Amino acid sequence: MDAFYASVELLRYPELRGLPVVVGGRSIHAPTVDARGRRRFSALRDYAGRGVITTATYEARALGVHSGMGLMKAAALAPDAVLLPADFDEYRKYSRRFKAAVAELALLIEDRGIDEIYLDLGEMDAAAARELGAAIKARVHAATGLTCSIGITPNKLLSKLCSDLEKPNGLTLLTHADLEARIWPLPAKRINGIGPKANARLEALGIRSIGDLAAADPAALIAHFGENYGMWLHAAAHGRDERPVVTYSEPKSLSRETTFERDLHPRADRIALGAIFTRLCERVADDLHAKGYVARSIGVKLRYDDFRIVTRELTLPAHTDDAATIRRAAGQCLKRNVPLDRRLRLLGVRAGTLCRAEDVEAMEESAANGGTLPLF
Repeated sequence: MDAFYASVELLRYPELRGLPVVVGGRSIHAPTVDARGRRRFSALRDYAGRGVITTATYEARALGVHSGMGLMKAAALAPDAVLLPADFDEYRKYSRRFKAAVAELALLIEDRGIDEIYLDLGEMDAAAARELGAAIKARVHAATGLTCSIGITPNKLLSKLCSDLEKPNGLTLLTHADLEARIWPLPAKRINGIGPKANARLEALGIRSIGDLAAADPAALIAHFGENYGMWLHAAAHGRDERPVVTYSEPKSLSRETTFERDLHPRADRIALGAIFTRLCERVADDLHAKGYVARSIGVKLRYDDFRIVTRELTLPAHTDDAATIRRAAGQCLKRNVPLDRRLRLLGVRAGTLCRAEDVEAMEESAANGGTLPLF
């Protein structure tokens, strides 16, 4: 989906179309209505805090701001940009709508998050693929009022790359014969899986583009990056990717966390932290219940003002999706030699060792009746 969160906000506030808009921060930045009934929006220049950008419109991106950037830094680049708070309930609603629209035309779908999916179209010639891609785009727009960009290629790695080539509202078809012209001139970091550290190491070797990477000696890549990653870098540069579209996978854990606008001290801000902690546990419980899971382990995550991270986890005597039980267990985690002498930047709660609620109920019923369940 194109600038998904920002695009959803523009549906709600159409008067902001064409303006630089940044989504992030807290609800205090929500629009207000003046005495004449006109909406008033916060400007990015007025922001103070440690929040980061969730997303930005393309007009804002043209000014140098991007997702993950600190809002204070963004304010120096685009002080007149409009600042809106993130509304994830609304984004999830539109996510469900666009995925349902796609499912009307394609069966094999891999969900990659709130705004991205992979489709397996099988064997299809270019004309039919372009026609189907256009139909999907039209169906998504009719269902949501939003645009999406699609890359249709032989595999997931190339499709991920191509979905970004003609944004917004793009439709890109590519075969292996097009690699040299379309893909090799791109920076190596555009490949999903080459992060900032790996890219810096590549640049130190004189490898800046995907074409440079494709021309590199595989043995040299293995020597610098290890066998697995070195071989993957060589294969990725040549557009090779054998990963299938995975239509379903069980989550290993569910978590909720929050970064504070200001550092909070475990003792001086105990009441505020306690309320936040309880709400995180409730949200984890809501997520478990909504998805039909129960958890056997509960963990906590703390990031201090010096960016040090501490995690603790414990195993419960039985699976649960109960908020009070999760809150008690999370509280016990904090008693496991967790330093409480520094201010906190972030607090998180995690539920792990997940199991389908109906599976646990079946096992409990069988045990109560003296029965057994098959091992395999």
